[in-house]
This record gives sequence, C-alpha cells and structure tokens, in this order.
Amino acid sequence: MEGKIEIKQSKFRRICVFCGSSQGKKPSYQEAATELGKELVSRNIDLVYGGGSIGLMGLVSQAVHSGGRHVIGVIPKTLMPREITGETVGEVKAVADMHQRKAEMARHSDAFIALPGGYGTLEELLEVITWAQLGIHDKPDYIPAHEGVASKTCWEVEQLEYSQQCDVARR
Repeated sequence: MEGKIEIKQSKFRRICVFCGSSQGKKPSYQEAATELGKELVSRNIDLVYGGGSIGLMGLVSQAVHSGGRHVIGVIPKTLMPREITGETVGEVKAVADMHQRKAEMARHSDAFIALPGGYGTLEELLEVITWAQLGIHDKPDYIPAHEGVASKTCWEVEQLEYSQQCDVARR
C-alpha cells in the first residue's frame, strides 16, 4: 500500500494541550510542540488549546490544523490582543475569563498534555490535576518526558527560572 499514511486509532477524540504563548527557552521546545501536533494527527485526535496564534500554542495548533484535524482554541477576551497576532486556525471560542477558559477546555477534552510554559501553563496543569484528585473528572494528565522537564519540580525550575538550589516543593 504505497503512499498511504497509517492512522493509529486512539481512545481519545480530543486532547487538551497546555503550553506557553512564547517560543520557549530552547529550540527543542518548539520541536516538541510541532512533533506533538503531528502525533495527534497521526492518531486521528483533535486539539483543544489556549487559543493563541503565537509561541508553542501557535506551533502545536498549526501542526494539527495543517494535518487536517479540528482545532478548538479557547481564549479569554482580555488575552486576545496579546496572544492572537496574525491568523488563527480552527475554531476560536472567546470566553469571559481564565476560570471559564479552563472549564471550557476541560469540557471539550478527553485528556490533558502539558508542554513547557510559564506560570499560566503550570496553573492550568495543577488545576486539572486537582480536579482529578477531587473526583471532578477522571481524564488522564500527561507531562511528556522532555529535556529538562522530567519532573514537576524540574519543570518549575526550568521554566520559571528558580535558582537550582531553591527547593520549590517546600515553599
């Protein structure tokens, strides 16, 4: 079957990706965002994300949209001027605030993946982890093992520029 692309089936229809609106500190972060987008396409999975057209958000959404999958971006109206520069892809849902953004993203998703980002990305990830602990949802959370992102503490140190000697877990 020459020329056919193999589509892997997944139990997930839509996955929410939390990630930064900047390109990140390392080129490998950009590569990871693009590769994740391509992997979602190869598994026939649609994307739910923060709605921005810049940074890692822009890269993952472009990869998924270019691969022919549906993209749903959820963005607070107050962030639209800052995080949407240029053309957006897919469906963009403008919401009132960050609380509504997270609830809307969770409502449309079957699972969550976090890529590198800043405080906002970390807060979104921690909120869905908390919701799972409280029994509000039973959707899987996943942080890919990635250069410098092996654990939540390493992720905080790497992304939020804490001193390497700072013990984030004890604060």
